[in-house]
Amino acid sequence: MNARTCHVHEIGWRTAAVRRTVALIGCTALVCAVTGTTAQARPRDPARQTLPARDGWASQGTGTTGGSAAAPALVRTVTTWAQFRAALAAGGSAPKIIKVRGTIDAGADGCDAFAAPGYDFARYLADYDPAVWGYDQVVSGEQEDLRAASAARQDTAVKAYVPANTTIVGVGRDAGFKGASLQIKGVDNVIVRNLSFESPLDCFPQWDPTDGDTGNWNSEYDSAVLHGATHVWIDHNTFTDGAHPDSSLPTYFGRIYEQHDGELDIVQGADYVTASWNVFADHDKTILVGNSDSAATAAVDRGHLKVTFHHNLFTGLVERAPRVRFGQVDSYNNHFVAGAGYAYSYGIGMESRLVAEHNAFTLPDGIGTGTVLKKWKEAPVTAADNVVNGVRTDLIAVHNAQIPAETLQSGAGWTPVLRTTVNRPQAVPALVDHGAGAGRIH
Repeated sequence: MNARTCHVHEIGWRTAAVRRTVALIGCTALVCAVTGTTAQARPRDPARQTLPARDGWASQGTGTTGGSAAAPALVRTVTTWAQFRAALAAGGSAPKIIKVRGTIDAGADGCDAFAAPGYDFARYLADYDPAVWGYDQVVSGEQEDLRAASAARQDTAVKAYVPANTTIVGVGRDAGFKGASLQIKGVDNVIVRNLSFESPLDCFPQWDPTDGDTGNWNSEYDSAVLHGATHVWIDHNTFTDGAHPDSSLPTYFGRIYEQHDGELDIVQGADYVTASWNVFADHDKTILVGNSDSAATAAVDRGHLKVTFHHNLFTGLVERAPRVRFGQVDSYNNHFVAGAGYAYSYGIGMESRLVAEHNAFTLPDGIGTGTVLKKWKEAPVTAADNVVNGVRTDLIAVHNAQIPAETLQSGAGWTPVLRTTVNRPQAVPALVDHGAGAGRIH
C-alpha cells in the first residue's frame, strides 16, 4: 500500500465518518514513513535519497539529486562547525554527503568573540541617541565603524557556503545548527533535510534613524539563503528562534532591538525550489521569495523564483509565509496556525503569481480571515479549496470584503502540474502536524 493509495482511502468523499478516521490515522503514519511522497524504489539511507519525480518545482528539468552519487570519500559525518565547513570545501563541486550529528553551534564563543577592539555598545547608544544625532542622516563615526568591523567578523564566522551537488542531512532526531547561516549561492542541485535551525542572532544590528519615521534597528543573517541557486530541496527541517524569541529582545530608542532576519530567503533569481514537510515556528519575518521591488532586482528575478511549498507547518509566525515578489509560487497542503502578533500569511508583492490551494488555516478569535492575504502590490492570486477552522473559505472574497482598500484580483494565470499527492484541506492539520519537521524522516 503506498501513499497515493492511502490518499484515495483518506479523502473518499462518501466514506463513513468512522472509516475516515481510521484511514486518516493509518495514512498519517504512512505519510510520515514515506515523507509525503508517492512510494517508489528509494534508498533506505535518507542521505542517498533524491527528490521524487514531479515533487514541486525542484523536480523540473534535471531534477534534484544533491550528493546522492557521492563516492565514499566524500561522505562525512560532522559534529563541529569547523568539521562542517571543511566537509563543504572538500572535493569542490563533486557530489558530497554531509551527515550532521547533534547540534552544531556556529557562534559558540558568544558575541564578545566577534567584537572589534574598542567597540562599546553603551558608547554606540550614547553617540547615536536620536536626542543627540537626530533622524535626518545615517549614523557614521568611530563607533559605527567599529560596529561594522565587528559585524564583518561575525559574518565570516557564522556563514557556510554550500557547493553544488551537495546533500546535508541530520542524523537521528536531534541534529541541527544553532546560530548558523547556510549560504546556497549561485549553485545547482542541493538537498537540505532533517535539520533543526535555531535562527542566527545578529550581535551587532545597525541603527538607522532614517528608516521610517522613528528609525529602526536592522539585522542580518537568515538560517538559509538561496541566492541565485537552482534545484534546491528543503525537506523535513525545523526553523525556530530557539532560546532567543523576539519577545526576549530589548528596546532601544523606542524600537525593538532586532537581532533576527529571515528563516528562509529565496532571492536573486533563485529557481526550481521545493520546500516540503518543514516547520517554520515562532518568528517574525519568515520567508521572502524575492527581496526588492527595484528595477535592478526585477531584471534578475523576472522569469525565475519558481518555488513550491507543500505540507509545511507555519505556526506562531507574524508574517511572510511567504511574501512573494515576481515568483511563480505554488503553495498547497500547508497548515497555518496563527498566534499572538499575527499580521498575515501570504504577502502578494510585485508581479507575483501565487497559487494557494488546499491549505488549512487555524485562526483564534480576534484574527480576521481577511488578514490571511496581504496586498503589497497589484498582482493576481489564485486561492481555491482552502479551509479556515475546518470550513471551506474563499480567501480572496473574504479579504476583499473585510479590507476593501486592498482589493485583490483572482486568477494567477497558471496551473501547477508538478505535484504528487494532494490531500483534502480538512485532512491537512493532522497530516502536517504529525509529519512535518526534523526528526520525522525515514
